[in-house]
Amino acid sequence: MTEANTQSPADDDVSTAKRRAVFHTLEVSAVRKLTDKSIEVSFAVPEELQDEYNYVAGQYVALRANIDGQEVRRSYSICEAPTPGTIKVGIKRDLGGLFSNWANDSLAAGYEIDVMSPQGVFVSKHQFTGMNDAEKVSAEATADGANHFVAAAAGSGITPVIAIAKSLLEHPNTNVDLIYANRAASDVMFLEDLADLKDRHPTRLAIHHVLSREQRQAPIYSGRLDAEKLSQIFEHLIDVPNVDEWFLCGPFELVQMIRDELSDREVASEKVRFELFSTGQPGEGAQSSAGRPVEVDPEGDNFEIGFVLDGLSGEVKSPKDARETVLNAALRVRPDVPFACAGGVCGTCRAKVEVGSVDMAENYALESDDVDNGYVLTCQSRPTSDKVLVNFDA
Repeated sequence: MTEANTQSPADDDVSTAKRRAVFHTLEVSAVRKLTDKSIEVSFAVPEELQDEYNYVAGQYVALRANIDGQEVRRSYSICEAPTPGTIKVGIKRDLGGLFSNWANDSLAAGYEIDVMSPQGVFVSKHQFTGMNDAEKVSAEATADGANHFVAAAAGSGITPVIAIAKSLLEHPNTNVDLIYANRAASDVMFLEDLADLKDRHPTRLAIHHVLSREQRQAPIYSGRLDAEKLSQIFEHLIDVPNVDEWFLCGPFELVQMIRDELSDREVASEKVRFELFSTGQPGEGAQSSAGRPVEVDPEGDNFEIGFVLDGLSGEVKSPKDARETVLNAALRVRPDVPFACAGGVCGTCRAKVEVGSVDMAENYALESDDVDNGYVLTCQSRPTSDKVLVNFDA
């Protein structure tokens, strides 16, 4: 997946309004090979679950499977503009990646797998009013004349970006520039889809393929996308001051480099949405937060962690010397507590602290306003007060 950090939706737009993250078993309807190391997986959504799987371009789903006797969850961005009755994700092999390698080797039409309802806020501020109706564009997008969007992606970061680009281009007054970095042409995911999209919108879509290990005709498109090359692209190819919204998706280092360059060019931070498929920082990983065993001494020195989920209250004790996250503690007594990446990047485990205090180690998914209002990522939060109460429903 790609993990999100962007702004909250409008109050009347149900597309990204907070909703319960619930798994349902869906059938794989098709598997399409994109490159030697990546596939597109399509899931059929039955009519009775349509409302559960409505989404906005840029959102993601978590997949859950039992692999070698171990429950494994991974999050993957939806790679198609909103389409009723189907969910499509792109999955690229990772070196040593348990889930991604299993999916590339094993998934086929007819296979059933647990798919979480769409989540995430890596979406355009100029939102569509209908989750599955790309032709309904918000009045705001029309009124303010916004029409120039730029996306930058690397590798599998194209997955949510291509969905966003397709959705934006449905509106006739929009123009999109896509900067897409890969090692070689053979590594480009959705190469044919991007070419088709360019054919449909030849004057409104510009695609800038940058290949680090393959010589291209234009020097600006050859070599690694570093700060110097990025500056050249912005200087000669992109009208930076007149871009209405930016979408950045890729590894931490690339996304941060682009954000720094945009900041240096005085681009307002509220115009920049970004999503990470890795933080570039050492972390505990998803499995460490999946309810890891913790021994509690009832007479020992414990934190008291309370939580509210689906209107029901729960409580669990956590030894102070265990350095346990709020999410891990809650999972030990309530396995359906929502989480996906457990790395501080997707936001699925978001909750509001209503009593006590916590220390949040990493945050790549919450806006500063969210944090100011008491929201935390429970997978990254450890109690700093004897009693803590978090509300997953808030």
